Amino acid sequence: MKLTTFNSFGKISISEKAISKVAAVSVLECVGVVGLMSSRSFFKGNKLTTAHKGVVVTTLGNDNMKIDVYVIMRHCGVSASAVSESIRQSVKYSVERFAGMLVKDVIVHIVDVRL
Repeated sequence: MKLTTFNSFGKISISEKAISKVAAVSVLECVGVVGLMSSRSFFKGNKLTTAHKGVVVTTLGNDNMKIDVYVIMRHCGVSASAVSESIRQSVKYSVERFAGMLVKDVIVHIVDVRL
């Protein structure tokens, strides 16, 4: 599915996969993150080779979207809530800057912790 917005230049369509990749790169740059894991592979324990599959983009209409990220965190002495907040801010900023659309919510799912 594609996300579509309009501006002074005309209609812009961006695939959810493209937005997922931007969000995934943003997540992986955050301190305390080991990787991403698909929500489907969570119960199998499979780490992904394609990072964007750990990101789910949902369109909410009116140029808004919700993003779910499934994260494997590193236990590095930083609280999980601080790492999650860093992920939220980073993803929101990166995707809004890339797509020109609003990110209403970023939900961080911690699926595994590595010591």
